Amino acid sequence: MPYFLLLLILIPFLGKACPIFTPPSDAINRTGSPSSLQQLDQYGNQIFNPFFDLGSWHGFLLPEKSSDFGSFTGPMIITEEYSLFLAEKLDQLSIINKTTGKQYDFGKACSSQQQIAGQLVQVYQWPDLIVNLSLQFVANRTALVQTTLNNLSSQPIVLTLNWQGQLLQQWQPDITMQEKFPTWQPKLATRSNAITFSFSSIRSPWQLMQSDGAYYEISRSLPSQTTLNQPQLSYQSQSDITLTPFQTIDIYTEHSYFHHPKERISSANTQHATEQIVATKQRWQGYLVHLEHNSLVPLAIQQKALATLLSNWRSPAGAISFDVITPSVTARWFNGAWAWDSWKHAYAMAKFDPVLAKNNIRALFSYQIQTNDKVRPQDHGMVIDAIFYNKDQQRAGDGGNWNERNSKPPLASWAVWHIYQQDGDIQFLAQMYPKLLAYHQWWYRNRDHNHNGLVEYGATLHPAQTTPHGELYFTVEYATPPTELDLSGCQLNNNHGQFSYQCNGNLLYKQVLQHGYYQTLDIPVQHGAGWESGMDNAARFGFINAEQLARYSQIHHQGNLKKSRRDWQVQFLPNQENGQLVGYSINQESVELNSYLAQEKQLLAKMASLLNNPQQAKQLNLDAKQLTQLINNCFFDEQSGFYYDRQISDNQNKEACAGQLLTQRGKGPEGWAPLFSKVASSEQAQKVANNMLNPSEFNTKVPLPTAALSNPAYNPDIYWRGRVWLDQVYFGLIGLQNYGYHKEAKQLLTQLISDAEGLKGNQPIRENYHPTTGKMQGATNFSWSAAHLLMLADEITTTDPNTK
Repeated sequence: MPYFLLLLILIPFLGKACPIFTPPSDAINRTGSPSSLQQLDQYGNQIFNPFFDLGSWHGFLLPEKSSDFGSFTGPMIITEEYSLFLAEKLDQLSIINKTTGKQYDFGKACSSQQQIAGQLVQVYQWPDLIVNLSLQFVANRTALVQTTLNNLSSQPIVLTLNWQGQLLQQWQPDITMQEKFPTWQPKLATRSNAITFSFSSIRSPWQLMQSDGAYYEISRSLPSQTTLNQPQLSYQSQSDITLTPFQTIDIYTEHSYFHHPKERISSANTQHATEQIVATKQRWQGYLVHLEHNSLVPLAIQQKALATLLSNWRSPAGAISFDVITPSVTARWFNGAWAWDSWKHAYAMAKFDPVLAKNNIRALFSYQIQTNDKVRPQDHGMVIDAIFYNKDQQRAGDGGNWNERNSKPPLASWAVWHIYQQDGDIQFLAQMYPKLLAYHQWWYRNRDHNHNGLVEYGATLHPAQTTPHGELYFTVEYATPPTELDLSGCQLNNNHGQFSYQCNGNLLYKQVLQHGYYQTLDIPVQHGAGWESGMDNAARFGFINAEQLARYSQIHHQGNLKKSRRDWQVQFLPNQENGQLVGYSINQESVELNSYLAQEKQLLAKMASLLNNPQQAKQLNLDAKQLTQLINNCFFDEQSGFYYDRQISDNQNKEACAGQLLTQRGKGPEGWAPLFSKVASSEQAQKVANNMLNPSEFNTKVPLPTAALSNPAYNPDIYWRGRVWLDQVYFGLIGLQNYGYHKEAKQLLTQLISDAEGLKGNQPIRENYHPTTGKMQGATNFSWSAAHLLMLADEITTTDPNTK
């Protein structure tokens, strides 16, 4: 029987052996003893991996040290946008035999810890007593701890139960909360059988966001006497109970975190604790039956992937109006919902929980730009990049993570269609179709600069990247001030001996490019366009570091850096509608963007047919065929056998395939998007597959990195210029499979499972992996990696169809 279906069996202590259960080595390690609110690794992740569920905004650990036994360590709370540990052990149980005066030593008991599906469990056993602690979430703001006391003796036992806890007072190991946030002064209070920790407002957009009224509450089913120590931010509660011979007693403790008092309606009720616990078990069993047994992805990894997605599930709060799955609860910046992340999460969750999958879609589309929008009506139809608990200043909020500078690749229809295939909800399809169509049309209105039917990534008009008049901001740095350029309108800063100019103006930006003798050049709109692609700093968008550029220059231009820079320079083309500036396109048409749009046309056509709109379906199918032909004619390079982006100019040339292919910026995963979208011809697919399977290009230890080994900007430690991202692996393997390369797709998947560090162990699933060593990189507990592992488990099975 799989470990996640095992039930805990309590064996009476007979003086011979402890009832030890060894946790599976491939479950996520959820042990830890936090000592500060933030304990970060080199990637900015909290170093422990708490258990969250049911959309909760707080989570728990199993104790790592014997001194913490009797508690579920933590909790971690999400202070609107940032995950912080509130305590090392906020509610630790200790027990004294009132008759003998002896304390039950949890550290010397026969003990075990384990993760059962949807639960954390601890068991402690002495000759006369068993204590079983189980924690499960029973509401989206409440975890329920069931404490079961079992008298093993033939004599009654009188026990004094003590619970105690204290808030952490260190922000990080080397700085206190008072030093970091002098106004941080939690207030402790007690009422009935509850202890509350109330928090005052702290509005630090990049570190901690809490509002007046936020509070944490511990509420017990057993009456107790509580003593508070406000200066130490600690408490102690005490109760006496008597257990008759062989009697078992249950005590229930609710742990709830609320962003404000109005959320309390979501709280649980211990009067129905047994039913709630049963419901939690049934819900998880309902998830687990959908795991794929006929798969190259082991069941243990699938279980870990599912647990990752469910731990990153957040229920509605603040500006988040529907349930979402966030990228990572432990990564510093990732407690919000991004568009194409959400499409992937929804696709993966569709068979486990279609309602949750649909809500992920609805959450982003609830902020789809409308024609009467007060901030950016010119972007009507657009789905914004990221939503968080707090909106940004443009939307009258004070958050820093909310992002409308760009959109994300058009995979929403792909996710919606997959959800429909899982549950057949035609009403959901009817609800989403006009929204999806408006989003699809936005791309052609706001991101097709020369109106030739091939779309570019770009960026919106936004104060972080454009002036109120729509001019570009940029920062340029020189070793010595340039005399040939008029930079008098720029702000000059002396940056470690370099002359850094903060400038704005489209014409000045072009002059800086033409001059060419800068050291560095940073353009916010370039970042916006990169973010819009989802491949933030990919080589094809002109991102290359100084060392790589110097090496490229020696190979291609005899060391002439000015000429070399021109190969990597990017320009930004203003897009207009009825004479009004509506945004910018980067000066290249992107192959995978147009491949996704071709696929989307076909999916929208299927939806239109189901919704009795045959004329629209016919037109969409016709448009898809025309776009497919353009993609294969304009983006494929016969010499290298690969697809690339194509550079365009500002001359409004509507001719398809005008401009040059950006082959000099190397190969990346955009080149196999036509295989994933099924738009490549079989001959082109074969050539792309040869590149993908070439050990000198993409067939690395952990396969399919985000830049080929031959790419001039390849670096396995740079975000999108060498690391292996599992979404791109998925697109690549499905692309191979679409064209009959089943054996090869299975081999690459086997390599991934075997060589990506930690996938088979108890480490959390990571954001990305090193292509040649397999080393874990980036965010921990990363949802889209987990989502794509579940997709691969479903879609690349051990059944062997005809192989090529």
